[in-house]
Amino acid sequence: MTPLLVERLDGITRLTMNRPQKANALDASSVECLLDAIGKACADGTRMLILTGAGQHFCAGFDFTGIEHQSEGDLLLRFVRIEQLLQALWHAPVPTVALVQGGAFGAGADLVCACEQRIAAPASRFRMPGLKFGLALGTRRLAERIGRKYARLVLGASAVFDADEALKLRFVDSIVSPDEWPELTQTLYAAATTLQPDARATLNRVTAADTRDADLADLVRSASAPGLKARIQAFRAGTA
Repeated sequence: MTPLLVERLDGITRLTMNRPQKANALDASSVECLLDAIGKACADGTRMLILTGAGQHFCAGFDFTGIEHQSEGDLLLRFVRIEQLLQALWHAPVPTVALVQGGAFGAGADLVCACEQRIAAPASRFRMPGLKFGLALGTRRLAERIGRKYARLVLGASAVFDADEALKLRFVDSIVSPDEWPELTQTLYAAATTLQPDARATLNRVTAADTRDADLADLVRSASAPGLKARIQAFRAGTA
């Protein structure tokens, strides 16, 4: 089974994370497929990029399967590639849309945050627990979305919050039932194409805070502290 389904129709590229048996958790292959697909979509005439997940969940975040057999260097590289994936979404020259159902946890919630438009199904749930094991991933983007005060509350509590709370926080833009997503997609596409592609790319570039170097430095610093694997395993044991 391919970890990512790519559909392109009438200027819309739809990327569907396709590991429903793992709640679309991000293994190394999934991240590389997403990076490749986003890069192509930003260069092939796509006017709007949609990100969603197959099955009942959007994305369960980092796939921890088999980490006991991976070195800390391997884990660091995987987190770096996820950060670069989030940066690719945040700085995309075309409008990006997250259509979220079920759970969006960890790096999955960061994927939502990195998209320009964030649409949640009523039963969606979110959690960003990275700092529980000392990982600084996506914190500046979250602060940009919901403000520094609420970003500190969300990251400090590391608690699950539902779609209603996400809307109050401005983490999502609206709550829409999945059966209404096709109509909503057309409305968003009409808004996305009011400007010519070059003008849209300029607008996205000048309105997106560029903290890529600092974000990557903070991630590497936090992930490279000795004991990453032990911290992850302790976190997982505490949430089992």
